[in-house]
Amino acid sequence: MAAFGSFCLLIALALAAYNLLAGTLALRLLATGQPVRISPERLADTARRAGIASFIAVSGAAFALVWSVLTNDFSITYILEHSNRALPIPYKFAALWSGQEGSLLFWAWLLGGYGFILRLRHKTDVKLFAYAGTILAGIQVFFLLVLNFAAPPFSLLKGVIPEDGNGLNPLLQYPEMVIHPPLLYLGYVGFSVPFAFALAALMMRYPGEKWIRVTRIWTMVTWVFLTCGIFLGMHWAYAVLGWGGYWGWDPVENASLMPWLTGTAFLHSVMMQERKGMMKSWNVWLIFSTFLLTMLGTMLTRGGLVSSVHAFAQSSIGYWFLVFMVIVLVVCIFTYILQRSHLKSEHELESLVSRESSFMFNSLVLLTVCFVILWGTLFPILSEYVQGSKVTVGAPFYNNVAVPIGLFLVFLTGVGPLLPWRATSLKAIKRNFVLPVIALWSTVIICLLAGAKPWVDGAFSTGHFYALVGFAIGAAVLTAIMSEFLRGAAVIRRQTGRNLFAAIVLLTRRNTRRYGGYMVHIGVVIVVVGLCGAAFNRSVERELGLKSSMSVGPYTLQCTGFTQDSNDNYDSDYAMLNVYKDGKYAFQIAPEKRVYHSSGQPQTMVSIHSTPEWDLYVVYEGSNPDTGQPIIKAFLNPLVGWIWIGLLVMVLGSIVALVPSLSPATAALRVPATQAVSAEPALKGGA
Repeated sequence: MAAFGSFCLLIALALAAYNLLAGTLALRLLATGQPVRISPERLADTARRAGIASFIAVSGAAFALVWSVLTNDFSITYILEHSNRALPIPYKFAALWSGQEGSLLFWAWLLGGYGFILRLRHKTDVKLFAYAGTILAGIQVFFLLVLNFAAPPFSLLKGVIPEDGNGLNPLLQYPEMVIHPPLLYLGYVGFSVPFAFALAALMMRYPGEKWIRVTRIWTMVTWVFLTCGIFLGMHWAYAVLGWGGYWGWDPVENASLMPWLTGTAFLHSVMMQERKGMMKSWNVWLIFSTFLLTMLGTMLTRGGLVSSVHAFAQSSIGYWFLVFMVIVLVVCIFTYILQRSHLKSEHELESLVSRESSFMFNSLVLLTVCFVILWGTLFPILSEYVQGSKVTVGAPFYNNVAVPIGLFLVFLTGVGPLLPWRATSLKAIKRNFVLPVIALWSTVIICLLAGAKPWVDGAFSTGHFYALVGFAIGAAVLTAIMSEFLRGAAVIRRQTGRNLFAAIVLLTRRNTRRYGGYMVHIGVVIVVVGLCGAAFNRSVERELGLKSSMSVGPYTLQCTGFTQDSNDNYDSDYAMLNVYKDGKYAFQIAPEKRVYHSSGQPQTMVSIHSTPEWDLYVVYEGSNPDTGQPIIKAFLNPLVGWIWIGLLVMVLGSIVALVPSLSPATAALRVPATQAVSAEPALKGGA
């Protein structure tokens, strides 16, 4: 299989290179219009078919690697390092992306898959899709060069072939790791498509904003994948690492967040270009930056440039990525300078108090957060290069800068829907902002009465203060968004006599993009509320003998036993704990500590009991070597469950936004004919 996989990668490289060169030549001939012996259209079609065939070849290589894992072919170095005979089947599949070479092959396969879909849809707009397909081919050539010459996944082991492999990293042997990396990669790789379309539209001076509408679904789906990947990574860190948290401002965590921030900014500001013909240059550079940040994140992880639980070992491929990023940046700058006259705005900003300005501020704030995170992530690398010693940047730096900026961003998500396009009047501001302001101050008062004060033991607490601000802003934003739903639904109820729920559904179906976006904002607010709960976390740690107990919050944990178990893959130590709430038996939990046979590495299996109020989070820290008794650490983490609920709402809102709105003719059928005309002005809205 090693020979077959290597051959597939070479064929894929040759086909992708032909796609790039023939596609570039065909587009050049079409642009000049000079008579030539070969038909440019025919040449472009052969380039497109070569791109499709390249995906098939990469698929063959991916199949070869997976088959080698499943058949325990330890003659391949990569399989030896990332698998073993006792590894469960799902984690054998995960070996495809658990190491450097495999993850790069997985990236190339996903990129080929995106290109395959794009090329099948080439008749949507033949010339634009030809440009975009050629640009994607250039990206694919880079990854295939790396796979063939810098990080080959089918390198054979020299010497005696061991009977068993080293096994998969214990931290990756968790169900979410079967789906978290693929979703994250689908987001990372997916941003190559809108990048290709943006660069293509700029190169060919594509008229109008049609390229944005063509790529909207690509961008939205990619954003959803990346969002899910980030949140699943957070849940993995929460459930596996055993430190009681879910986001540690780890460099590789930051690397996934940065393109999400710029991609989110693009999705917001691009609406300005669609509706007003504004911010064209801004949008082009947002999507260029998003793609470059995905490359930076890949370079940080695969090149081993940063210390991270996610990063791989030191590798020379970081220089490959650096060179590629420089080439991409030069191409983007050159194309922009050459075609910048095509990006002149058609309108100017008329008022700072308008929906246009809210979109602009939204993008600026997102980019500010992104810059702060980028600076903190790269600072250790820059300090080592300049001073010779690595200066790390910890969580306090990010929290002190990014958290207040993030809260302001949440505030903007509530302000935007309340502002009309172009300009607004003082009367409209008073009418739209009364309820949110009431909700904000009511929440402040309720939180203070409930004990959520910005000071602890007489000293000011930054965390409690930010949590209080977050709760208050969240309440105001939810009120603002719900007011938008209720205001539109009230009109439909008057026109159709439907109940409130049916009216809201019909309202949403008439403008899915707008109200789906509002649902995403609701999800963001719910996530923020969950994050604010971290300010009130509590923990306690004790050695527990038989029948001894410890308390955290309203819970008392009593040890009823501790035992050991073993299977072909690992040995484990358990602690059996009865949990009492307010003195009454509630449930039993069993935190666990595993040690894997193949690597000798430990893994913590956390026991988590979730309620809407908090999570009881219990960790088996280890055993006292003198007494053999387990050491237990228990956390009480308020509101954590709402983070994952918020994700579900965000995904649901994104799905709604992707569904086509009811056509005017279909929508009119939902309202009596005599009332349809009067209803229309009240239901119109921008996205």
